Amino acid sequence: MLFVGLSRRSKQLIVLVIDTYYILLTVWLSFALRYETLAIPSGVEWLVYCTALCIALPLFIRNGLYRAVFRYSGFSALSTVTKACLYYGLLFFLAIVLFFPMEIPRSIGVVQPLLLLLAIGSSRAMARFWLHPGKAQRSYTCIKDRFLIYGAGSAGVQIANALQLDAGYSVEGFVDDDVALHGKSINGVIVYSPADVPSLVGEEGVTSILIALPRVTRARRQEIYRLFEGLGVQIRTLPGIEDIADGKVSISDIREVEIEDLLGRDPVPPDQALFSRCIEGKVVLVTGAGGSIGSELCRQILAQKPERLLLIEHSEYNLYALHKELEERIRTHGYAVELVPLLGDVTDRRYMMEIANRFRPHTVYHAAAYKHVPLVESNPVEGLRNNVFGTFSVAEAAWNSGASHVVLVSTDKAVRPTNIMGASKRIAELVLQAMAKEQGGSGTCFSMVRFGNVLGSSGSVVPLFKNQIRNGGPVTVTHEEVTRYFMTIPEAAQLVIQAGAMASGGDVFLLDMGEPVKIIDLARRMIELSGLTVKDQDNPEGDIEIVVTGLRPGEKLYEELLIAGNPVSTAHPRIFKSHEYLLSFSELKECLESLEIMIAEGDCDPDKLKALVKSMVKGYKFNGKLNGISLATRKSDLNLL
Repeated sequence: MLFVGLSRRSKQLIVLVIDTYYILLTVWLSFALRYETLAIPSGVEWLVYCTALCIALPLFIRNGLYRAVFRYSGFSALSTVTKACLYYGLLFFLAIVLFFPMEIPRSIGVVQPLLLLLAIGSSRAMARFWLHPGKAQRSYTCIKDRFLIYGAGSAGVQIANALQLDAGYSVEGFVDDDVALHGKSINGVIVYSPADVPSLVGEEGVTSILIALPRVTRARRQEIYRLFEGLGVQIRTLPGIEDIADGKVSISDIREVEIEDLLGRDPVPPDQALFSRCIEGKVVLVTGAGGSIGSELCRQILAQKPERLLLIEHSEYNLYALHKELEERIRTHGYAVELVPLLGDVTDRRYMMEIANRFRPHTVYHAAAYKHVPLVESNPVEGLRNNVFGTFSVAEAAWNSGASHVVLVSTDKAVRPTNIMGASKRIAELVLQAMAKEQGGSGTCFSMVRFGNVLGSSGSVVPLFKNQIRNGGPVTVTHEEVTRYFMTIPEAAQLVIQAGAMASGGDVFLLDMGEPVKIIDLARRMIELSGLTVKDQDNPEGDIEIVVTGLRPGEKLYEELLIAGNPVSTAHPRIFKSHEYLLSFSELKECLESLEIMIAEGDCDPDKLKALVKSMVKGYKFNGKLNGISLATRKSDLNLL
């Protein structure tokens, strides 16, 4: 491998000398074939040799034949050689016809370029084979990953070529559903049936299976994943073809399969009229803008080109990070949107009124809330203060400033709640329902959108499981029967926007969450996606153990989306409407005043708090032990009513 250590200019000079040799050799061979004799050139024949050199070398340099890295040369390099030789062949033939019409046979102008193409093409292929360490030349121990690639299409072939150029990877085969391809070879890599995968994993030491199907649906991706359950290999994938900028696939495009890929659904394309109705050209305000749902709402709202986007967030860092991200999106896409980052607390009534009166938002998305069940259960007063009075403050400010729409991001935990977090969100729903009834359908249109867990949010179990798996386990599950609905954050945000646009006042919208998932099955899948195995009675030698810790205070086994029953369909297949009980504004105001006094005076007796919440929220079943500890709350911070 002395050649590899030379300078680039030295290598180019060597290749130039070799090509010169091939040019002269092929001219001599073409004369030998034409005259059927091996003779030394004489007379005018020497001019043909000079002509070939004078045409070929400048043309080859011009076409970049000496810029390629020969050990990595592939189809693109071969196509460059072919194109250059075709140009050369045309010019060489014309030179023979024009300058040597009587002395030199025209067949020389045809045969020699063909021989030259064969010679130069073969030299490039030999250089790649000799200089690049192929599979047979690699040390078994230096290979980091041994891949099977599911999908023998263009994406699969491209990524296989890229992997084979890296000595740290080895492609052991393609896997494809097309029976006609089974047993065939693509660039030296055999195509297998999916049924052969288990034996290949054992025999070839496969460590990773790469799903190279950028256009495949999530449903099909889930089917493929099930084929490989329990094999103890890491499942990886490529992003959608729309996410690969230039349409070419490289090693950097490979990523681990996320649980979102398996639990999420293929989104229904949004109704553009609904999507932009309350946003385009308008002033839009998002509370809790730095949170999981709030930040995604901001991203999708930005794409609908509002006149101004107001970002309200209590966390300084979250607001900073979101503001920088949205500014970059504005620069990239050329949006004419004014961003207004506002650091503040939604329970601060005067602050919210000042913002609403100053900026006059047309549409308000209220996503600010405490959502973590155990934490709110341990801090019930703060949970109620933020979730209930924060909602009241935002709704009142929007109402008084003449906002057109207010959309509350709610939760399935508001249905027959067993915890303070769920109860506080149901009271927040009651606030908007009461306000909608009070104004009799005129003025601000209040609505709420209720849905379950979102994958990857700050309160989701998915980041917790990822961290536990990364640390070697165990993975903790509170109960073997705990079941939850899951939805991706982008789909949830998209549906919230469309639901809010359909509202007529006081609407409670429910999102179709798909099929429920057992949390213990989710944990098992995530372990297996990491290329590990579950340690249990059936497999005591497994890698990660799943431990059942018991239900936490206020936790349900199952979540619901509906209180009353018989949801009504809407224009969108994944959005439904529910007719829920409500309280009049006067009834609700009386209860909230009592709650406000209790919080302001620090009277946090758990029994009193529980009784007051129960008087407002039908179906509330206290499940756990409330912590009566509360930090002193300044009365002026509340005083909402």
